[in-house]
Amino acid sequence: MATVDFLLGCLVMPYSMVRSVENCWYFGEIFCKIHTGTDIMLSTASIFHLSFISVDRYYAVCDPLRYKTRMNIFTVLTMIIISWVLPAIFAFGMIFLELNIKGSESYFYNEVSCIGGCFVFFSETSGIVASMLSFFIPGFIMICIYGKIYIIARRQARSIKDIASQMQFQMDLNGRQHGSRCRERKAAKTLGTIMGVFLFCWSPFFFSTATGPFLNYGIPPIVIDAFVWIGYLNSTFNPIVYAFFYMWFRKALKLILFGKVFQFDSSRTILYYE
Repeated sequence: MATVDFLLGCLVMPYSMVRSVENCWYFGEIFCKIHTGTDIMLSTASIFHLSFISVDRYYAVCDPLRYKTRMNIFTVLTMIIISWVLPAIFAFGMIFLELNIKGSESYFYNEVSCIGGCFVFFSETSGIVASMLSFFIPGFIMICIYGKIYIIARRQARSIKDIASQMQFQMDLNGRQHGSRCRERKAAKTLGTIMGVFLFCWSPFFFSTATGPFLNYGIPPIVIDAFVWIGYLNSTFNPIVYAFFYMWFRKALKLILFGKVFQFDSSRTILYYE
């Protein structure tokens, strides 16, 4: 997922920035298709990775005893391949075969297409298909899985509290009750942040993609472009959401920001404790 977000920032966003600022495309028609296909592929791959991470966390929390057998090397490689290959086939196949404009060719060539332009255009059918594959289906899977994880995490926290109460050690009970409440709050905060960022960033673009063709493309292009950049923010926030919660990551970031990584013995710094 980090690789996908890094490539999106390096290969897609700079050219999208030029297009947004200049309102023109200087890089040719072929590169426009390559850029658009890469944009759709990497954005979809990033969302696919988020979905598979939710599957991994489901087995880690809900079935920990069989986690290593379920999430083995073959399974992980299969998830990675699917996350890259399926979005690539879908994105480049749709753009280079012009399936995204199928059914609305006359409107696209008469009203949208122009020399020096590079627009992401979807017909009614392609808009629905792209939105379902790239957002609604993965989003629904993530909501269901994280909801199940949260329910089971709360159930496990209650079980720990009940065991502690049966032991009738008041000091231990108070500590475990406090820990149980902390775990519940942390689970709610983490899962809420994950889903909140994902839905906030991508909902505007995919809702407009799905509904725009049925509204006679009444949404202004500048608004669509703003929705695209809000979607890009999801890849920007992913490192914060998925790594900044870990103490070792925060410690490593401090070493880099304060220049301590250049010290002679920085390689001996212990970042992770069992």
